[in-house]
Amino acid sequence: MATGYRPEIVQRAFVDFIGSRLHPFRSLTAPKLRLVARYDLSDDLIALRFETNRAFRQQTNGAKSGWQGGQYIDLRVLIDGIYHQRSYSLVGLVNQPLGWHDAIVDSTPSKSKRHTVTIAIKPQGMVSRYLTKHLPIGDVINTSIPRGHFTLAQSLMTAKREASNLEHLPRENTQKNMLLFIAGGSGITPMLGLITQALEDQHQVVLLHYNRTALVALTQQWQQLAAAYPDSFRYHLINTEDQNSYLSGNRHLTTDSLLSLNLPWADTQIFACGSQALLAGLYQAATDITLPHGRSLRDSITIENFGSALADVNSDSHQTGDKAIDVQEHTIYLRARQRQFSSDTTLLAAAERENIRLAYGCRQGVCQLCRCNKVSGVVKNIQTGRLSSDGYEPIQTCINVAMTDVVLDI
Repeated sequence: MATGYRPEIVQRAFVDFIGSRLHPFRSLTAPKLRLVARYDLSDDLIALRFETNRAFRQQTNGAKSGWQGGQYIDLRVLIDGIYHQRSYSLVGLVNQPLGWHDAIVDSTPSKSKRHTVTIAIKPQGMVSRYLTKHLPIGDVINTSIPRGHFTLAQSLMTAKREASNLEHLPRENTQKNMLLFIAGGSGITPMLGLITQALEDQHQVVLLHYNRTALVALTQQWQQLAAAYPDSFRYHLINTEDQNSYLSGNRHLTTDSLLSLNLPWADTQIFACGSQALLAGLYQAATDITLPHGRSLRDSITIENFGSALADVNSDSHQTGDKAIDVQEHTIYLRARQRQFSSDTTLLAAAERENIRLAYGCRQGVCQLCRCNKVSGVVKNIQTGRLSSDGYEPIQTCINVAMTDVVLDI
């Protein structure tokens, strides 16, 4: 007896459509958020707490393993009849939106606090200003489920793979790495959950946060973590307007700043999020620090960046921090479209040069809208300088260049 496709008597999409008209927050398939509270973290950083609907919780595998620290969500916001999509970092962990949430007074019912997500936003830009200033409490917006590679699991998996290629390194060195978190301004937001998760996993953690003003609420968070993990956590808050807070007398991140931390660099993984000036300083410092066995500290850096990511690249070289990447011409094949083109620049720019339209958003490696799956071939990230594997994996076309012939699942 044949067992195959069995049509639904009532389509789920139809049920969703009717349900959304009766109750916008309920959906069988679409993850949605409802704004329940907002509060100030500083003069220019505002936290928004959202209740999640059932579809969101089901698609993130429940409250226990719903997401990881450092991930983000895409919010789809309706403003003046037009939908706008933006990405925002999640603050905290599942069932722990903020480390200092007990000190925050809001009107959120205790039931909804069990299933909430929190983001932190600078009120700049049309969508961010709308969310922080005008979106009414109780309004519902569409969202993606949490995603992103800026996580402990991703970085430590890479570290173990690289260490396993060096047989002369003791196995125990790859178990619990020293983790260094470097943030500039609001780049601290994706690190709030990351740092808490790292400490719970018994890692040694050091934080550097460069900012022009003091963030009282965040300082309280670091004080609480330092008290809870006195042997595992230390932090340096560098106010760029206060010389007394500088590391090694430097206002900005330099080689001397990093060396003053006295970290075991061969076993240190670095997470960084901030402006291009901060990231350029980090890459320069990482180049100046010598590791044994021919290793490079640059390969231990995982970044999440914002702002203007890169200047336009030409066909001869692409800048990554302080180092140029030489790129030769290679063939890019789009498997689903059965199209191919030659590329000696970013995959997105090369496709557009041949009048092939690919999805994109910010063109800076931030929004993830250009993300696609690479079937085969090696690409290089022009922001981090990191080479991909030769197999199947997700990449972003706006910040990757082909180092071999490449097949994309597009």
